[in-house]
Amino acid sequence: MAPPRSFLWSRRVFLTLLAGFVLLPVYVMISSSLKPLSDVTGKFRWLPSELTIRPYIDIWSTVPLAKYFMNSLIVAGAATVCSVVIAVFAAYAVSRYDFRGKRVFTVTVLSTQMLPGILFLLPLFLIYVNIGNATGIALFGSRGGLILTYLTFSLPFSIWMLIGYFDSVPRDLDEAALVDGCGPFGALFRIVVPAAIPGIVAVAVYAFMTAWGEVLFASVMTNDTTRTLAVGLQGYSTLYDVYWNQIMAASLVVSVPVVAGFLLLQRYLVAGLTAGAVK
Repeated sequence: MAPPRSFLWSRRVFLTLLAGFVLLPVYVMISSSLKPLSDVTGKFRWLPSELTIRPYIDIWSTVPLAKYFMNSLIVAGAATVCSVVIAVFAAYAVSRYDFRGKRVFTVTVLSTQMLPGILFLLPLFLIYVNIGNATGIALFGSRGGLILTYLTFSLPFSIWMLIGYFDSVPRDLDEAALVDGCGPFGALFRIVVPAAIPGIVAVAVYAFMTAWGEVLFASVMTNDTTRTLAVGLQGYSTLYDVYWNQIMAASLVVSVPVVAGFLLLQRYLVAGLTAGAVK
């Protein structure tokens, strides 16, 4: 039975308004990035009086954007790889084996997501400084320290999500692999991991996006050498002027990896999130 025409028109109007609400800020960002600075700081115009790509050229010299880009790529990439590897082993152990404290472990992992991240800022700062003073290992102001910091946020959710996904993979597959001569690691990497690719991709995307756009800890735990993009964009605001057109251009440039990755992995991401949530 076809829905009534009034419902169809109401849906079209609602979706059109929703699309306009979402796309309007994107249009303002794109148009502002193609305007001279005088147009951006003056009265707002929907159509630029002059189109220029100069902001996209100047963003690399106004601040060391390439260095910030590389720092963010290294930190987010390393945090993603570590989060996925550790989460796969931890989730497989919880999903397939019974051990003392299993329920306490899963509840503890999930309960860490209830606490706001700012509560960990001062403790982590003190821990990193004390470790550096005692051992000489420079965690504060280093990429390694920032990677460890991001693991404290992405790893608990990654473990919890993969536990639900691994539970959806039949244990008969593991038993068949063991009968065929595979050990526990062979069953994990040859059977379970290929069957859980959507869930692993979803975890990887979540971990990468968490590290890529984080501002609070990056502003405290980094210095001029290890500064990431999320903090480095503040360099376009000086004591004398704010380069709004360059800020918009830089924001579009730094969002390209996340948007491209999401579009390429969208199918796996939706499947992984759905299966991890309901199974």
